[in-house]
Amino acid sequence: MAEYTFREVIAQAMSEEMRKDESIYLMGEEVAEYNGAYKASKGMLDEFGPKRVIDTPIAELGFTGISVGAAMNGNRPIVEFMTFNFSLVGIDQIINNAAKIRQMSGGQWNCPIVFRGPTASAGQLGATHSQAFEGWFANCPGLKVVVPSNPYDAKGLLKTAIQDNDPVIFMESEQMYGDKMEIPEEEYYLPIGKADIKREGTDVTLVSFGKIMKLALQAAEDMAKEGISVEVIDLRTVRPLDFDTVLESVKKTNRLVILEEAWPFGSISSEITYMVQQKAFDYLDAPIKRITTPDAPAPYSAALFAEWFPKLEKVKEEIKKAMYVK
Repeated sequence: MAEYTFREVIAQAMSEEMRKDESIYLMGEEVAEYNGAYKASKGMLDEFGPKRVIDTPIAELGFTGISVGAAMNGNRPIVEFMTFNFSLVGIDQIINNAAKIRQMSGGQWNCPIVFRGPTASAGQLGATHSQAFEGWFANCPGLKVVVPSNPYDAKGLLKTAIQDNDPVIFMESEQMYGDKMEIPEEEYYLPIGKADIKREGTDVTLVSFGKIMKLALQAAEDMAKEGISVEVIDLRTVRPLDFDTVLESVKKTNRLVILEEAWPFGSISSEITYMVQQKAFDYLDAPIKRITTPDAPAPYSAALFAEWFPKLEKVKEEIKKAMYVK
């Protein structure tokens, strides 16, 4: 075991897969000469050269379309968006081509491609650079959506995503790139579509994913000091979503709280809420609670942003409500 940062394991995962398969390449803004906007491709240009680590113009529609065509013709591109906010320029290629070509071609073509980069907020970046798009992409059949919360999961899931024969949306966070964790030296893969129970508990289930998992784990730790045992589930992927793990936990704890950094309308938490009431209603001893951002764009003001972003105290408050504890 050795300690690596989130950005380092992203580069490791891509490099390990690229050494095995020459059809895999990385392209995006500043991924080559600058070693990545967040240094998540550091050293890769030196190892693989400019034909496999490709700097692009500021033209997401163009290089997204090029990568989709390349994937249909036998390559396995990794496309880095400097932020998924910028993917909106190329979202037509993702939704109308990458996600649909297997079905529309009757299985004649597949599209083995990974779109990766940061999602959600990263501090004072304003409303147009602070949006969580997990729910947007997860709504589209044909896409897989991965949102890891730590370096270990990120490496194993990214390696699996690169080997997948369908398009995968791999969502990171600017605020996680410096996170450190011990990573095995031996190669490993993690399955897409399988949640992970990060903390066992008996009183209430708390479900989350991505960087906000830190808040979930801290809330569980604080609640333990007050005698409330919280089971924390990290979804890791939101399409496909591992409903079975959530349902089994709810059948044990009889209570559910969902924490998500996204707008409330049509969110991942909405989908989980529906599935749990549909398949485990008789096990619930309290209404399902959820914590999201307010239904408004992210503010730039530091003071307003602090109010907009989900708070630790709010998570603990909702857990207590689910337990009928004041």
